[in-house]
Formats: sequence, C-alpha cells, structure tokens
Amino acid sequence: MSFNELKLSTQLLKAIAKRNYESPTPIQEMAIPLVLKNRDVIASAETGTGKTAAFSLPILQLLLNKQGASAKKKRIRALIVSPTRELAQQIHESFTAYGQFTPLKSGVVYGGTGIEPQLTMLKKGIDILVATPGRLLDLHKQDMVHLDHVETLVLDEADLMLDMGFIDDVKKIERLCPSEKQTLLFSATMPFKVVQLADTILKDPEKVAVSPTSSAAATVMQFLCYTPKPNKIELCLYLLRNTIKGNILIFRRTKYGVDKLEKTLLKNNFKVETLHGDKSQAERQEALRKFKNKETNILVATDVAARGLDIDELDAVINFDLPNIPETYVHRIGRTGRAGNTGTAYALCSADEKGYLASIQKLMQKQLEVIEDHPYPLDPKAKPQVHKRKGSKYKKGRKSAASKKKKKRWY
Repeated sequence: MSFNELKLSTQLLKAIAKRNYESPTPIQEMAIPLVLKNRDVIASAETGTGKTAAFSLPILQLLLNKQGASAKKKRIRALIVSPTRELAQQIHESFTAYGQFTPLKSGVVYGGTGIEPQLTMLKKGIDILVATPGRLLDLHKQDMVHLDHVETLVLDEADLMLDMGFIDDVKKIERLCPSEKQTLLFSATMPFKVVQLADTILKDPEKVAVSPTSSAAATVMQFLCYTPKPNKIELCLYLLRNTIKGNILIFRRTKYGVDKLEKTLLKNNFKVETLHGDKSQAERQEALRKFKNKETNILVATDVAARGLDIDELDAVINFDLPNIPETYVHRIGRTGRAGNTGTAYALCSADEKGYLASIQKLMQKQLEVIEDHPYPLDPKAKPQVHKRKGSKYKKGRKSAASKKKKKRWY
C-alpha cells in the first residue's frame, strides 16, 4: 500500500514525501482509515512503529476537511495528551512537519519550563494542542485553555500515563472536552487498568494491534551475559571497551542506579549523559541534545525518562538491569534497529533476574544468544542473594542479666 491510497490531501502527501516515507507502516495502514471515518480507536503499538503519524496524519486531514468554518478564529479542535515532556515535544514536531503545507497551527504545553511563552502561543490561537496533564489542567484553571471545541482527543502512551499516576487527571481532561468527540487511545501495552479506562471513555471503539515482538526480533541481534550482581559494573565497562561501539543507550531500573553508573563511567573517561525523572526539563533537553549531536555517545536512563524518545542511529542498547515486565524489554531493544537498520542489544543477567529472563524469552519466543567468553561469569549454581535482617541476639521478651541488675525495684 502507498500513502496515496489512504485518501490524504496533496498538502499532507507533499509533507510525507519530503520526509522520504514511501509506504505506511502496519499501524498507519490499519489506524488511518478508521480515524478518517471518525471512529473511536484503541491501538496497541510500541514506540518506533510509526504510531505518531498514525494519528497525526488523519487528524490533520479531518481538520482540513472542516477548515473553512473556523479559519478566521482558531480554536483548539484536536487535543493530544502525553505523559512526558519529551514525548509531547516530539508529537508537536510531528504535527508541525506533516502540517507544514497547511494553514493549521499546533502548539505544545508542558511543565518544568516558563509558562509565559506558552500563554502567548495560546492567545494567538491554535488548532492542535499537545500537552502533559499537569500543565494542561493548570492552564485550564487560569482560564487560558478552552476545550469546548475539541473534536478529537488522543491519549498517547496510556499505560505509562497511568503508571505515573495521571488517571484522575486524564479522566478530568476527558470530561472537560465535549461529549460528542472522537477519542483515540494509544498504548504500548494493554494492562487491565488501560482496558478499564478505555471502557469508560471510548464509544464502541475499533481495536488495532501491532505485535511488538515480531518487529523487534527481526532487526535486533540480542545477546545475553550471565554475571553476579556485584560484577555488573565491571562487565559493563569491559563490554564498552572491547565489544560495543557507537551510540549506546543503557537502561537502569532506578534513578539512584543511573547516577551511580554515570559516576563510574565518567571516572573511566567515557562521555556520558543521563535521563531520569528528577532532572529538570532544561537538563533533560541538554542531555538529549548532546547525545543526538554526538557530543556524547552514551546515554543512561530509566524507562520512564526514555519512553517515547525518538533517537535515530542508535547502535546498541544495554539492559543493565533486566525489567520485571517482559514487554518493557521489547520496547527497550526496539530503540535500536529502527527504520530497517540493524542494531544490537545486550542483557546483563544476575542470579536473581533469571525469572525475569524466562518471562522475556517466553514473550519473544526465542532464546537469547549467550556470551560466555567474558571475565565475570556467573556460577551456574549461584542462588539469588537473600538479604536477611539481623535481629536482636536476645529472645523476644527477654531482658539481659545486666538490664535486670540495673532495675530498681520498689519493694
């Protein structure tokens, strides 16, 4: 199928051609016709499958179809709610690129940065608003955002939005929009709480799903290194010095873990930047800028900070900590090997992560290739470390002899 068959206007087809895209991805092929028919859609698709274009192109087309009536006074007619600032920025860039030959205007608002430029942009008037939940509700409270003309509402990365505790905000935003609107929900995974949310706010939705496992498995070579937990940092340094080259994204489970690994890499003269939730917006953007401009070649991040990042030409992904949700592993390795390129992914597995590994391999329906030739192997009989709490040396309820002697009795 080509984009010409999707009933898109010449202005949009011109923008698509400018980006050198020839044919739609599976998610675009399935979702675009449904959105153009004004259907509610619930779509399961990971980042890297082209899902942003799967909603931005048909939304631009729908707004163009009705452009005449509201060309004079611009009102927010499409609202896209996104969990993170980086993702909101990327979605806005996507709308700007695809809509460059149309009279439609889009804007983006998010927290962690000055509110004044955002207020100026809103006063001028826009057709499409991309927003994070917190900043959107702040602006609504100040009477700076009016959602009573929204025709299409998009909830992007719904699973992450709920994981970050935005459920009440999302429901409130949905209620602020007109009841007669089109709602599109995109999510990388479909846990019960996302399905529950969809049931409450979508009307008779069409379901679209793109299997994440097939796309990731096809273009990414995956390797596995068993190693004791205390040796993970040494093994990571060994791989970076001897095996893994180019632009590398390293995933850690916690912010503390990200900072700890950064210190070690800097001590060993590696150029490294980090991303996690405690970083300010300016720090996050600067870290990304340096990585994209190849001023640094290693980026260490938590899953929340790295979700939805559009990084081209990523050579390798290192799973320093294995994720406890197998789908998260698929999303992580999907950062490399995009747009037909090949990539490599390495997983460092300690004894207490073997359960996570089993779930990952079951989901992928393949065994990861084990690298045995490294200096920090794991003893196959090694058991997970169990940290026991040290209790008192005295039995519960018993006092020491010394304590009894000190006791002054009244009789």
